[in-house]
Amino acid sequence: MIRLFFLGLLLLTTLSSNENTDVIQDIISSHNESESNQTLNQNNLQKVLYLNIEKAPTRVIKGEIFSLTLKTLSTVKNFTNITYELTNHDGLRALNSIPYRDKDSKYFYDTFYFLVLGSSASLPEFTATLHDNDKTIYKKTILKTYELEVVTLNPKKDFANIVANSFELLNYKTTTYDQQHNIIIFSAIATNCDLTAFKLQNVFKQGVESMTESYFDSKLLYYIIIDKKLEHFSFSFFNLKRNGFSLISIPIIVSDDSVTTQSDLKPKDQSKEILKMKIAAAFALLATLFIIFRKKYIYLVFVIIPLAYIAYLAIPSKEVCIKVGAAIYLLPVQNGTVFEVTNREYRLQKEGSVKKFIKVKLQNQKIGWVRNEDICSN
Repeated sequence: MIRLFFLGLLLLTTLSSNENTDVIQDIISSHNESESNQTLNQNNLQKVLYLNIEKAPTRVIKGEIFSLTLKTLSTVKNFTNITYELTNHDGLRALNSIPYRDKDSKYFYDTFYFLVLGSSASLPEFTATLHDNDKTIYKKTILKTYELEVVTLNPKKDFANIVANSFELLNYKTTTYDQQHNIIIFSAIATNCDLTAFKLQNVFKQGVESMTESYFDSKLLYYIIIDKKLEHFSFSFFNLKRNGFSLISIPIIVSDDSVTTQSDLKPKDQSKEILKMKIAAAFALLATLFIIFRKKYIYLVFVIIPLAYIAYLAIPSKEVCIKVGAAIYLLPVQNGTVFEVTNREYRLQKEGSVKKFIKVKLQNQKIGWVRNEDICSN
């Protein structure tokens, strides 16, 4: 009796297993049939787009931005758009998913931009799709491409990691940072360039203060802190127009004459103030002697004015109160670099002001900028 029970259970399990297998096979068969129908439908659709590469390089440099232009012909006159899917590209970063489009009487010229990231790279495979107002489904057109020859640079140590059509300094300024270092602030413009890659070697500290992120025409405000012993600072970039390295050189002149007030970090030169006071005192002394010998007291005005000027120069710089937790900025710019945060309330010497910032001299004699809202109200 027990034996018959187990034989029945085994038979039931076998039948159930066969039914599940049949169900799974039906699902797989249905899925394969659906894919086969989709492929068949796509093959039966009308081809309406014809495209080829109008302009593209075969040889590029690692770090370069280059363009690729497709020449596309549509057999459908009235349509809303042509879209592209980019696949199977290696060693490149696509900088625009929607192409820049030009049109003549029959053709569309669609341009894409790419940044070369790797030491080897291949252009993407383009799949073009036409869209119209009736939502008609057309056959997709696939364009096969090719691998690129990538040149990897072997630069000197002064290379700033920039590959561009041009890189030009707009202005610059050197000022004292501390007893051992100077700080250089410079702004530059570049064309066809990935400025986010900018980096210098053999500097104490460096950073971006602001950047206009456009690969075609970009702008950079940058600072570097260097050894005080250096008399000039230079770096190089790869110039695509000249097909070679170009050198950018900055003379180290601690002066107020080289740059706009936005990056005016130099503290007041007290030696010049003392010289002015000496000249005014000498002029007042000569005027006094003239009055004594000529007995013409009307010339007292030439004594009073220099003395008043000396008194004005002798007035100490105004102190400002800085709040606890206030950020001390390297430059008076939006989202600038913070190099110190106050851990208590400070009274510091005011050196100047510009827009929403006040320039202060810290206790370690460094110069920094504080936002107006971080100044104590009383």
